[in-house]
Amino acid sequence: MSLLLGFREYRSQSIALAEAAGLDYAEVDVHRFPDGESRIRLPADLPDGVVLCRSLDHPNDKLVELILAAGEARALGVQSLTLVAPYLCYMRQDRSFQPGEAVSQRIVGALLARYFDGLVTVDPHLHRVRDIEQAVPTGRSVSLLATTSVADFLARRLPDALLVGPDAESAQWVAAAASRAGLDFVIGNKVRHGDREVEIRLEGDFAGRDVVLVDDVASTGHTLEVAGGIIARAGPASISVVVTHALFADDAYERLERAGFEHIWSTDSIPHASNAISLAPLLAAQLRTSL
Repeated sequence: MSLLLGFREYRSQSIALAEAAGLDYAEVDVHRFPDGESRIRLPADLPDGVVLCRSLDHPNDKLVELILAAGEARALGVQSLTLVAPYLCYMRQDRSFQPGEAVSQRIVGALLARYFDGLVTVDPHLHRVRDIEQAVPTGRSVSLLATTSVADFLARRLPDALLVGPDAESAQWVAAAASRAGLDFVIGNKVRHGDREVEIRLEGDFAGRDVVLVDDVASTGHTLEVAGGIIARAGPASISVVVTHALFADDAYERLERAGFEHIWSTDSIPHASNAISLAPLLAAQLRTSL
């Protein structure tokens, strides 16, 4: 493969990835009509192998445009089409909890597998289905951990930090990052009472420490806010946050700023003011291996 196709809202990250992977870069032209439909235009002359790069936060428009781009790439003769989606949408719901409830992971995963020969994503929000190939059965679906990038970043910024995972789901990221950076870590226990109400239990010696809360996704921010409040009462030197995917719905980011966190850091999987960690080296290494 020699060409990476990106989209305007993820331009700088896509260009950085193309440069790191040694690929040419071109952009998908998207025009949105007044009625909400999109016109998609690709370069007319495409190589046999193409990478499409788009992070799928706010997915309902992006998914349609991505599939239109993939369909046109096939029509133009592309034989091998790989999707790089640093944030992958609709992975959370892998079963029906009520009769008639759509299993979004299965439906969206099958849709992507129909159009793409491979997938590269980072820290997908999986629950009972743990293998990304089961969720998106392209035959070459790969899930990368951002922990290497996060650990190297923290080792430079806070070399004596205590890492905290707010719940059991965060344990794999926290443990891996702590091991690579040679840092201490603790894991909390979370009970969720709704989309915006959580209860967290944390035990650890936080006094005088630079504490960093580590998680894969920050959406409402309530988990981080509650955990930060518990740690603050123990007298730490500082409290910071690092997440892979900076969704930060509604006023989540502003609430975390008001909560007194020293730093709020994220990878650039989703463009946001908190972006501090580039995923281009991680993604490029995988593309060099799999293409």
